[in-house]
Parts: sequence; structure tokens; C-alpha cells
Amino acid sequence: MRALLGVLACSLTVLSVHGLYSASDDVIELNTSNFNREVLQSDSLWLIEFYAPWCGHCKNLAPEWKKAATALKGIVKVGAVDSDQHNSLGGQYGVRGFPTIKVFGANKQKPEEYQGGRSSQAIVDAALNSLRALVKDRLGGKTGGSDHGRQSEGGAGNKKDVVELTDDNFDRTVLDSDDVWLVEFFAPWCGHCKNLEPEWTAAATEVKEQTKGKVKLGAVDATVHQGLASRYGIRGFPTIKVFRKGEEPEDFQGGRTRSDIVARAMDLYSDNIPAPELQEILNEDVLKKTCDDYQLCIISVVPHILDTGASGRNGYLEVMKKMAEKNKKKMWGWLWAEAGAQMELEASLGIGGFGYPAMAAINARKMKFALLRGSFSETGIHEFLRELSVGRGSTATVGGGALPKINTVEPWDGKDGELPVEDDIDLSDVDFDDDVGKDEL
Repeated sequence: MRALLGVLACSLTVLSVHGLYSASDDVIELNTSNFNREVLQSDSLWLIEFYAPWCGHCKNLAPEWKKAATALKGIVKVGAVDSDQHNSLGGQYGVRGFPTIKVFGANKQKPEEYQGGRSSQAIVDAALNSLRALVKDRLGGKTGGSDHGRQSEGGAGNKKDVVELTDDNFDRTVLDSDDVWLVEFFAPWCGHCKNLEPEWTAAATEVKEQTKGKVKLGAVDATVHQGLASRYGIRGFPTIKVFRKGEEPEDFQGGRTRSDIVARAMDLYSDNIPAPELQEILNEDVLKKTCDDYQLCIISVVPHILDTGASGRNGYLEVMKKMAEKNKKKMWGWLWAEAGAQMELEASLGIGGFGYPAMAAINARKMKFALLRGSFSETGIHEFLRELSVGRGSTATVGGGALPKINTVEPWDGKDGELPVEDDIDLSDVDFDDDVGKDEL
């Protein structure tokens, strides 16, 4: 018995050091099972860190985060999500790097990005400022943002967002669709199905909004449409299946709460989304919109068309497109410009000193950027982006502290470049003095 206890103690020790926080800390550990209950249904202000145990910056932040949690105890709730263990939560809130801190205030469905410092004092100051703003809003008649989460857990949502599926419409609606489907097979008399119904309805509405209808939730009454139940081997209720076009259906893996269902749906959505478009920087709007909409915008400056021709340029652009595809879940923006077309942009990013092609990654919210120092290849860019994702990349402030002026240019026509045509000089009417230059000749 003593030996067994020793083994258990060792096991618990191993488990406790996997994350950066433990039960003895005032930091509340959050996961896919308790996030909805603790955060979304709460009237409290929350500061939540999304971290990875292997991340160096996260390890540095941990003692400061713990101090802040202790100082704010009973005033503002401070939590942490191990994104290695619960990556769907991070994906749900647009987490692309570590550590990422979000402020869940009045509107729990739209948390704000934390922009303060990483010391315990800076964290406390920012939390109290957010708390003052929340109280001021309530004094002004604005209600807190916990209603949605509370309603969802209790069954809010539009029942019409759960698509009723039958023997007649299933193939046309689900199998022929380009969208991802989560389908519940239920029986009206089943107690577990009745418990799931409000969660399924609430999740259907939220998933529809967050994926713009690209992931859908449906339901099949298996007691009526027995052909469908038989086709997919349904033996118990409720059974949930995932359907993707051209693939065999798979069993739903996950919990049965609204937040669990939404988290799984968002994972499926990120798997199914197309890669972001690679855009040429033609004007200021293109740059501003891309860098404002995404956490990072990846900008390449390729050599002048006369230096590479269409074939060489397309080779560089193809590398970028492949990397955009590989990193599509991170939802970064991807842009390119021709060398010399946007000189102020190049200067603000320190591009040019290493030759072309060049690449920079910009965080427009913080006005920070990093430069690719390695090769402009899939391997070199992958390593560059990986270092940034784990907080190891070297960054600098964008020159001038703001995005520079962008020239309006014509889009590349996809063709080889042409040398400028020089005007012919007609010398036939010019009289030369025969004596000029005779001595030199």
C-alpha cells in the first residue's frame, strides 16, 4: 500500500508540473469543461492568460500572474488556460501565440485584447481600470455581458438553427453540402436527448454566427427515420456524427455542453477554411484592412519584375501561398509588394539591407515587427514563423510608430517586365563643326 501511494505521489508530482499553475495558486485553472460555467456565465470581470507550458515568455510571466491573482483576489478573477491541453478554447477566441491575455468584461462573447505590461503591478493597474469602466457602464444603464452565456446554458438559441433532417432531405442537405455538419440522432423518449436539446440549440445558434454558416448542426429523429439510423449504425441515443463532404462520417468526440459543442465545431471550422488570399499591396486600404483584421500580417517584398521575370516572381509567390495554406488556422494576413514600389514601407521595416526577396511579420496592434533572417523558402519561413509563435523571435518597433504612407500602384499583370522605351534621337539635322575635336582625333 505504501509503495502504491508512493507511485501515486510521483504521478501527481509529474502532472502538477506539466502546467504552470496549481491548486495552491490564486490563479483559477480553466478548461473546456468549466469555462462556460466559470467565465461566460459570470458577472465578474476576468483576466485570462492563454499559455503553453513550454513557452519561455509564459514561464517568465507565471510568477507575476500569480502575484496579480493574489492581489486581485475577491475583486477581479484571474484565470489561465493551458492551450496545449485545451487548444480549442484558444482557437475559439483567436489565440495565435503565447502568452495571450484576454479581458472578459461586460460582453463575455467579445473579450478585449490585453495591451498592458507584464509585471504584476501593470496587470493589477489594467484590471482595476477595466473594472472602473465596467462599473461606469453599469451606472450608465448598460447591463453586464453574462446574459448570453447564462441563457445559452439554460437553452437560449433559435430552434430554427438546428436543421431538421429526414430520410428525404439528408443526402441533399448534408452529404452534397460543402459545409461541415454535426448531426444528432435522437429519440423523443430518451432522457439524455432531452437534456442535450437546449445545449444543442444554443450551440447551433452560436456556431452559425461564429462560422457564418459554414458549420451546421442538425438533428434526426431516429425513431421516425429508421433508414438513416440503420445506415449509420446508430445503436444508442443521443449519437452525434460529424459529416464532411467526401469523407466517411466520424463519431463526435467531446462533451455535451454548449461550450464543448461550440469548441469542437470551431476546430472543424478551422480545419475546413480556405487559406487566406495572398494580396498585392495596391493601396493604403489593402494594407490597413489586412493588418487591422489579423493578429499578424506577413509581408513579402519580391525583386523587381525585370530582375526575375514572371517565372521567378511566381516562384516566390507560390512559396507564400503554400505557407499561407500551412498556417491557415492561425488566420494571418498575407501581402506582397514589388521592391521599390512601397519605399516608405520598406524603410519603416528595415527591409532592403538583406536584399530581396524579404519578409516581415507585423503586429499592427502593438506596432511591432520581425524580419526574416533565414532563407526565403518553405523551410526558412516555417522556422521564422514558428519562432515568432513561441515568443522567441527578435522584434522591433515599426519606424515612426505607425503604418507608413502607401502608394497607389497598378496590379501586376502577370507578365514579364519590359524595359522602358527610350526616345530615338534624330541627329540628321544637327550641324557639326568639322574643326571641333580634330586635335583630339
